Amino acid sequence: MGNKLRNTTAKEQMLKKIRQALLQKRENPYPQFEDTPLYRTDQTPLPVLFAENLKAHAGQFVYCESELQLMENLLTLIEQNGLRRIHVWEPDLQKIMDRYELPYYKTDQDLPAIELGITTCEGLIARNGSVMVSNTNAGGRRLNSFAPIHIVIAHSSQLLLDIKDGMNLLKKKYGVRLPSSVSFITGPSRTADIEKTLVLGAHGPKELYVFLMD
Repeated sequence: MGNKLRNTTAKEQMLKKIRQALLQKRENPYPQFEDTPLYRTDQTPLPVLFAENLKAHAGQFVYCESELQLMENLLTLIEQNGLRRIHVWEPDLQKIMDRYELPYYKTDQDLPAIELGITTCEGLIARNGSVMVSNTNAGGRRLNSFAPIHIVIAHSSQLLLDIKDGMNLLKKKYGVRLPSSVSFITGPSRTADIEKTLVLGAHGPKELYVFLMD
């Protein structure tokens, strides 16, 4: 009983100190912390910086000068890998595929058998080589998670330097109605949990391509 009382008293004393500390107002010792750059200034052009960092994380970067070149590169990739079950759910991308008569699935029909998922993105983070996606497009989170091969079609205007720039872009685009899910894809899915051996495609796409169109 005596030990229990002493422990309770010690707990009460600690809580009292915490309450007193919370009541004391102190000035922020680092008022400019949020505006302090995390990285050194880099003069590398954003497309080059993004491509280098994407490749460093086992992703593939394909630059396309036009829509025609985009489709040429896409068809080459499809033929080389013998892909047949291609899913494209976003209306803007479907219009491009229809112009060149590329067959694809418009819905989640036969989703477990999907071979290639083609999506857009919210932005490209050059500093990390990451693709910023949200649940607002027609594909949601499924096309960039189920397909063994994931192709992201983006425009050079979507290139951003840091994640902070990406979040600011979302705030400007959506205002207070931000997407309920925002993710950053950095290369193919991977894990090294088993015997410290790196395995690609463990929890998602085994291959990630970013087709950047000017």
